[in-house]
Amino acid sequence: MPPFPQAALHQLRNTQQRTNLTRATRTIRAKRNRLVAEKDDWEQLRRAGAAVKDETLRHLDRYLEQFEAAATAAGATVHWAPDASAANRIVTEIALERGVDEVVKAKSMATEEIGLVEALAAAGINAYETDLAALIIQLSADVPSHIVVPAIHRNRAEVREIFVRNMSRFGRPAPEHLGDEPHELAAASREHLREKFLHTRMAVTGANFAVAETGSLLLVESEGNGRMCVTMPQTLVSVVGIEKLVPTWRDVEMYLQLLARSATGERMNPYTSVWTGAHGADGPQDVHIVLLDNHRSDVLADEVGRDALRCIRCAACLNVCPVYERAGGHAYGSVYPGPIGAILSPQLRGLDDPVDRELPYASSLCGACADACPVQIPIPLILEHLRAKVVDTERTLPPSPERAAMKLAAAVFDRPAALGAGEKLAALSRKVFRGERGITSVPGFSGWFGARDVPAPPAESFRAWWARTDGGRRDDTGDGR
Repeated sequence: MPPFPQAALHQLRNTQQRTNLTRATRTIRAKRNRLVAEKDDWEQLRRAGAAVKDETLRHLDRYLEQFEAAATAAGATVHWAPDASAANRIVTEIALERGVDEVVKAKSMATEEIGLVEALAAAGINAYETDLAALIIQLSADVPSHIVVPAIHRNRAEVREIFVRNMSRFGRPAPEHLGDEPHELAAASREHLREKFLHTRMAVTGANFAVAETGSLLLVESEGNGRMCVTMPQTLVSVVGIEKLVPTWRDVEMYLQLLARSATGERMNPYTSVWTGAHGADGPQDVHIVLLDNHRSDVLADEVGRDALRCIRCAACLNVCPVYERAGGHAYGSVYPGPIGAILSPQLRGLDDPVDRELPYASSLCGACADACPVQIPIPLILEHLRAKVVDTERTLPPSPERAAMKLAAAVFDRPAALGAGEKLAALSRKVFRGERGITSVPGFSGWFGARDVPAPPAESFRAWWARTDGGRRDDTGDGR
């Protein structure tokens, strides 16, 4: 993906996508607002959600050890993955050791982040997405554009076409004469996935929350396909970011209220699945949990940026963001789009790549995201913090025309004599710009001038006017006032 300015410009030309996004985000936003208004204690819940997350992050080492001990005692095997390659290797080895060549997969941002599907494919293992939206993305060889609804940029006519063309390549083909009514599309996906659930011996999931006191994992969803993943296969592997921990079950009750309303505008998620280790002949007997760091410890070390780790992946910030609504999720070049992606991706991936250096600027700083966030993440503050880091990082990069111009401007503004000479030169150059036309293009600055013009220099600088009129005491003719 190119950096955000170029990617967004391309996405803005996709009028169908903009229509789909506008309709979908406004619908979700309206539902969310209605249900939030029902809760007299909504702001107290938000403050409590932020406080518990902060407490957990401050003592994350202790809670991780508590979770590992409880999960192990319950019969699970806990693996520690410092980075994406380690997590992919662990999951791949588990699959190869059990002789499976295909797995079913519940929707998971963590596995998207580390590129697990591609890593499994490289080892000859096919991973089949089971969430409806994730299935649409996989069938169309697309990439997600939303945290909760990955295929939000597609309408039902497009989904019907994707099913008809591509479903047979992954298993059961789409029914003949398939229409684009939601119930028909859901039925087609159900028949397609049923074969996978019945015959696949290993599943991979993520988790919305991990409970330290019991070693339990929770997965919330709207369709029930995730529950099929955590109950039917013999082997279950869950890849979980270390920031997903909460201390107790009482905390879970609070977060379920915040998440359901913020994510999909529901009082409660239709399916909330919980599993704790392995139990007799009930459910998977071979249970693994991969605790993923992948630079989360680096984010935790940043006193300002660490607040991004509070995120419960509800996407409320995306649904209110005017930039996301117009540019779409693909413009962010990350599995985490929108405002939360603009602060999380640069911290997880670093600022070495131009794509990540541009993300903190993919915002108008209107503050709607912070107002909507159910755990009070100060997204605009973190964006400003990261912009300062970008400036510091760019000082070490090879010179560019823009940075050279800024250094020259700083040197001129720091020297009164040079500033005066520059003002005189600017006044003389007025003829070049033909009066009030201004500067519309400068070689090497096409990106900057693509969105703004510079007015033509004034015929006389303020300094020259001040000297000629004695600070305004004389008029332009030289007579006293």
